[in-house]
Amino acid sequence: MLNILAGILLLYLGAESLVRGSSRLAAHFEIPPLIIGLTIVAFGTSAPELSVSISAALKGSSDVAVGNVVGSNIFNIAVILGITSLIRPPTVHLDLIRREIPVLILVSIVGFVLVSYGQISRVSGAVLVLGLCLFTFFSIRVGRKQPEVTASLPSSARSPVLLCTVLIIAGLAVLVVGSNLFVAGAIAMARNFGVSEAVIGLTIVAAGTSLPELATSVVAAFKRESDMAIGNIVGSCIFNILCILGITAVILPIEVAGVGIRDSSFMLGLSILLLPFAFSQRSLSRAEGCIFLAAYGVYLYLLWPTGS
Repeated sequence: MLNILAGILLLYLGAESLVRGSSRLAAHFEIPPLIIGLTIVAFGTSAPELSVSISAALKGSSDVAVGNVVGSNIFNIAVILGITSLIRPPTVHLDLIRREIPVLILVSIVGFVLVSYGQISRVSGAVLVLGLCLFTFFSIRVGRKQPEVTASLPSSARSPVLLCTVLIIAGLAVLVVGSNLFVAGAIAMARNFGVSEAVIGLTIVAAGTSLPELATSVVAAFKRESDMAIGNIVGSCIFNILCILGITAVILPIEVAGVGIRDSSFMLGLSILLLPFAFSQRSLSRAEGCIFLAAYGVYLYLLWPTGS
């Protein structure tokens, strides 16, 4: 348990340092804030999932690696957006409805197919990474064409390149240490309590590595920055599948055993449900937030009794 708690703390601190350094480096080179949120911040807050999944795969715990990605996407949409909607119903930018959410649904379909197939090869991983590159390139290209987001950034957001680089490197180093502690603690807990590694990955590991997204979205909700709250979650979910599953599979092909169609169906279903919820009055209401949270409660009810 101490390893898990220490790992969560280090994952949060590492992600915070990585996001801060990446964001300020982007600001230094005058990259639009919208692009920072959809790409750099989304990647930064997904860094704990990446480090944990790679670490778990290298240790032979592929169920933790895949369960972490699927469980994180379920947690991000159902719990984080649910809580954010209860705090302050966020307004959804039309661009998210037209582009990013449909991309999330498409990527979730790909993830569903790969999990259902039971194996993610290096070739499949390379295709996912290619999709990540295309998504990032497309986001930057579209974002730079929008004059309202290319306005000059505040000088307070700018920092020396050296300082930004130090923050990024330090964040990555802390993430590696934190992920190793977290995975070791989670696997030990699973074995001690007779719970499968898949369930641990889908719940405890997924929730723990989603702390950066939770913190970012809750703070954004209180600051009335609804675009950042939803954009962070949508971007992170896309990165989780394309980047984390992709890079992990390229490093080491993944055998999917404990994570099944039920889990990937929940991930896909929540992604699809997000579109009509976001489209209705271009916002997520408190009632819709409650539906998301209730869906997560149902998922946990179905998940834990089986132990698989």
